[in-house]
Amino acid sequence: MNKPLRRISLFCGLLVLALLIRTNWLQYVQAEELSTRKENRRVQIAQYATERGNIIVQGEPITGSAVTDGSDYKYKRTYTEGELWSPVTGYASQAFGATQLESLEDGILTGNDDRLFFDRTIGMFTGEKKQGGNVVTTLNRAAQKAAFEKLGNKKGAVAAIDPRTGAILALVSTPSYDPSSFAGNSKADEKAWVELKDSEDKKLVNRALRETYPPGSTFKVVTAAAALEHGVVDKIDDPTDTPEPYILPGTRTQLPNSHTGCEKASLNEALRISCNSVFANLGDKVTRDKMVETAEKFGFNNDKIDTPVRAFASVYDKKMGRDGNAQSAIGQFNTAATPLQMAMVTAAIANDGKLMKPYMVDNLTAPNLDIIEKHEPQEMSRPLSAGNAQKLQQMMVNVVEKGTGEKAKIKNVTVGGKTGTAQHGEGNKKRPYAWFISYAENPDGTSPVAVAVVIEDSEGTARDDISGGGLAAPVAKAVMEAVLGSQG
Repeated sequence: MNKPLRRISLFCGLLVLALLIRTNWLQYVQAEELSTRKENRRVQIAQYATERGNIIVQGEPITGSAVTDGSDYKYKRTYTEGELWSPVTGYASQAFGATQLESLEDGILTGNDDRLFFDRTIGMFTGEKKQGGNVVTTLNRAAQKAAFEKLGNKKGAVAAIDPRTGAILALVSTPSYDPSSFAGNSKADEKAWVELKDSEDKKLVNRALRETYPPGSTFKVVTAAAALEHGVVDKIDDPTDTPEPYILPGTRTQLPNSHTGCEKASLNEALRISCNSVFANLGDKVTRDKMVETAEKFGFNNDKIDTPVRAFASVYDKKMGRDGNAQSAIGQFNTAATPLQMAMVTAAIANDGKLMKPYMVDNLTAPNLDIIEKHEPQEMSRPLSAGNAQKLQQMMVNVVEKGTGEKAKIKNVTVGGKTGTAQHGEGNKKRPYAWFISYAENPDGTSPVAVAVVIEDSEGTARDDISGGGLAAPVAKAVMEAVLGSQG
């Protein structure tokens, strides 16, 4: 073979080798990346080629699948009482993707998860069509419905937890949306999506997990816990050294109280009538760093709280000065919390100081209902000792029995709570947020439910009538009664 032919042969051989390397690279190295790219329409078609598994609440599905007409996507997602459950499910849309449980557990719901490989293999031999698995939640139907109906046309959110395990019992955000309205890919679905996306009411936002608010006076229970834990207060009925008027440290600014009787008020009395001065004074004495330490044990400044839907981080500022810390100790300044976070705070107090990690998926099941993954409750932290938690319980019961939380009373049931009315906006000119946190006790002293309620705005309510005790406490009461009534 002459020299030119050898060169051509060598060049062609190199081309063939390059082609083989490229083909194998695509098939084996980049295969997963290419198969999961959102631009790959085959993946989307396959995703909707079979009925999705369901999201389950107390044995009943709250989702389903329906045949899509005039589309190469065979099935689309359907929802039972979609507005009620969308803060839990999120959405699965042929055109707009998926969120929350629909997204996080997509592998199980579509049947593509590796843990369902055996079921898929058996189906190939038996001729059974591919099926998705199920996501079994911890939600309590009665509690969810009570929260949703009691909020009504108010803009707000509710989070309820079983303090003993961390199981989420209710997760409500209003105003809500129906995921069925844009589950397909038609013009009607697109119109519904655009209207929701551009809505001033932010209906697509899960306010219970992914919106933070100044917690106002509900945060005073965290300050009380810090004062007890760090030895600033020993006996809850002893007078404090709080002056009246109270001047914020390092300033000439007077911090007002909404009630009389706050001068030298005890911790117990100060929580009952919600004295700003006492808790600002205590926050200053605890010091910023120790306030941060206690707040973080309750879950603040943690951006990795997964339920499995990730919650926004609640914030207690680590760098503010003394005056900022004093204001933050009453739930103002830079302090911000999700409803889930304040439910966690309440749950830890109700559970004698033990904070359990919040979760809302109890188990994942195969199409034949075999459990393939089961959640085991996990302790998250110990924000306060059992003894100090019981002191706080006593104080919170006092708030409901004789203080600002009387609208949360339940006959023949011990209820502890704390109201909050949080100012916000430039110069505090915006309508305040109404908060209420509470827990209810079983006869054996354990608590089956801790609740946090926030109301951003209540249509038709005068500004001066907005209060945690007036607006939010009745919502919390309804949720607690629903949980207590559903106990076996």
